[in-house]
Formats: sequence, structure tokens, C-alpha cells
Amino acid sequence: MARESFDKEIQFLRLLALTGGAFDRQQFAGRLGISVHTFDKTIRRLKEVNGEHDLTDLFRYRYADSAEPVLMFLFRAKSMKESESRRLPILLSSLKQQDRTAAELLDACDEQLAEYDFAPPDEKTIRSDLRYLEEIGVIRRQPGGRPYRYRLNHELTECLSQEELIELYEFVDVMANTRIPSVQGYLLRDNLKKALKATIPAEQWDDTLLEPFGYRYHYDARILDEAHLYTVLRMIREQRYISFQYYSPSRKRSYAARHTNPLFAPEQEPRRQHILPLQVVYDHQYGRWYLIGTLEGGRIAKFRMDGMVDLNGEQAADTELFQQRLQQIQQKMQYSWLVDTGPPITVKARFFKPAFPASDFIRERVMMQGQWGSITEEDQHSFVFEIVVNGWVEIRPWLRSFGSSCEVLEPKGLRQSLIEEWKELLDYYESV
Repeated sequence: MARESFDKEIQFLRLLALTGGAFDRQQFAGRLGISVHTFDKTIRRLKEVNGEHDLTDLFRYRYADSAEPVLMFLFRAKSMKESESRRLPILLSSLKQQDRTAAELLDACDEQLAEYDFAPPDEKTIRSDLRYLEEIGVIRRQPGGRPYRYRLNHELTECLSQEELIELYEFVDVMANTRIPSVQGYLLRDNLKKALKATIPAEQWDDTLLEPFGYRYHYDARILDEAHLYTVLRMIREQRYISFQYYSPSRKRSYAARHTNPLFAPEQEPRRQHILPLQVVYDHQYGRWYLIGTLEGGRIAKFRMDGMVDLNGEQAADTELFQQRLQQIQQKMQYSWLVDTGPPITVKARFFKPAFPASDFIRERVMMQGQWGSITEEDQHSFVFEIVVNGWVEIRPWLRSFGSSCEVLEPKGLRQSLIEEWKELLDYYESV
């Protein structure tokens, strides 16, 4: 899948997940910045990638079905070229039967691809595939001289009993649904599921065997941001600049098709951003990834990763400059609840304990999520929590999530903003 196509389909699926089919074709295409023809072509492409499943059914949630993240099929489509998707399964199925050399695998590919009138690969391509599969640990080369023989590296699933495989599957399932990043965990879970199916006769297989847990997956679009996450982390590790087009949340469009003819280029195409990436931050409250970096003059810049399109790595930065900018970021964000770099203020709030003190879940949650804050006062019914943060805008949703169990004492601006919000809520319910 071409990179532009992948960027387009990421934004397409994100908008589909957020709107839930509320737009017609023209509205959807306009919001995405593509033509109706491109919209239809993208729909056809996604249906091909998704296989026999109905694309619209992916976004009709029922609680029991929400354990399966609906946007993972896009990563499976990106992971291999079309020719690789035909060739690699033949290699793996051949190696599953017995150890083979590169020449034997080439013969197997020629024989099976000829049945479907596909062009056979050459020996160089097969050897390249074998090196790739060996690097990622799928196969391993047997000891001995040339010609080298290869075997499938599936000892982990082969040496475990059925009960142990189920336990491993359940562990990976829980971790993939509760930890970030998640994409690799879901792919591992799918492989374990296939390994389990191979050990159980088809007539005895029951899908409920591997679904002991029901998850409400709140932030499907978070998975899409992981498409850029690993690239950004690699650029940070290599201390390299990056460039990308950025569509801020305030823009009416979230994507724009590339135009090869300058006469039809959009008038207000977003300017490419060139930054030195330094840090990635995840917001648990809203399921968003943020990229923190510095612009050319050293000014700190913050971007939501769901608005980044067409990301490219550029030249490496000077090591001394990178460390200097990183230190600057760490200093500015020392008291950031999330990514705020404003002046530090002290937030003070009183939390009320539950009526049954045997389970003080309020205190446990505050201590677990309260970062570097501390409890300064405590009695039988409540405790006072204090924390120094860069502004109160980012900590506000967290405090608000405690409802009537939290009373903000300081600062006055934060207290007053919550009073006004609760008054507004009261007006909504008063007539009832």
C-alpha cells in the first residue's frame, strides 16, 4: 500500500469511526478533502482489504463484540505488498511441512503461483524473503554447510499445552487491551489464536473459548496514531528532524488529496512543519498521542498526532543541540499534567471518602493517578490533595471525573469554572 494511500485511509477510517455514518458521500468527501470519486474508490479498497466482512458492521457496537479492535485490518493491509501476501504464505506453509533449502522453496513458489497465473519470483527474491523472515524470528537457519536449510521457528507454540496456550492468549489479550501501544499485542494475539485453532479439531472449536473477557474499547482511533508512533520514536532515537503536514483540530478538513497538476492544487494547503522531535506523550483521558519538539528557532511546538499526515525523516541534528533542546523541554514540562508549558500553579482539592471505608477507592485512585502530588491533610471523612502543575486546564477533566467526591479549593479560577459548569448541568436537569 502506498504511503499516501495509507495516510488517506487512516483519516478516512478515523472520520468514519467518529461520525458513525452521519455524513452523506459529498459531506464526507468534503470534510476529508477528497473528491467523491476518490471516496468511492477508497471504500472499494477498504472492502477488499477487509475481506468478507461488511465495512459498516465494524462500527455498530455491541458490548460483547467490542473486544476486537475494528481498525486493525488496515495494519494487516499495510504490512505486506500484494506480491508478498501471495509469496510468504507459500514459504511458511512449505517450511511447516519440513526443513527446506532456498532452491526447494523457489520450486514450491513456482509450482503454486503457476496455478493462478502469477509471475514466479527469482532466487534473489526468495533469499531476500528468507533473510527478512529470519531477522524477525519467524524462521531459523539450521546448522551445517551450504546449501542452508531453513525451518519454521514455532517452538513456543509447539512446546506449550493447550491449557498453557489459552492462558498465554488471555494474558496477551488483557495486556493488548489495557496497555499502550497495542498494535503489536493484537497481532501477537491473532497468531496465538491461529496456533490454538491448529491444536483443536474444527468440529470442537468454539469462539467463546477465547473470549472470557468483554472490553469496551473507547478509543479506536488511538490505534491509527500508532502508524506514525514507531517512525517518530525512531527519529527521536536517531536524533533526526522530521517534516509533515499538520491538520489542527480547528480545521474543517482532516486530509487533502495530493494534486500532480498545479492548476488544481488546493488554495490553502497546510504548510509543512519542520521540527526536531524530542518527546511523545499519551493522554489517557482522551486517548490521544502528542508529539513535542522544537522549531528552527528553538520555540517549543506541540502537535496532536491524529492531525499529522505525510511524515518524513530528514537530516540528523547536532548531538549537542539535541541534548540542549531536550533539557529545555524537560525543564519546561517538569510540572506538566500532560503537555502544558505555562507557569506553575498550586492546585488544592478536597476528596471525600466513600461511606464504606473498608474500600477507599477514591484515595487509591488519587494516589495512583495523582503523579507527583501529595496528601497534606486527612481525617475520617476526607483528605486534601495538593499538586503543582503548569496551569489548571489539563488537570481539570481529571478532577471533574470524581464528580461529587471532589471539591476544588484553589485556585479560584478553576473553582469558579467548575461552579459555572455544574450550574449549567443543573439547568439541564431542573425542568425534569
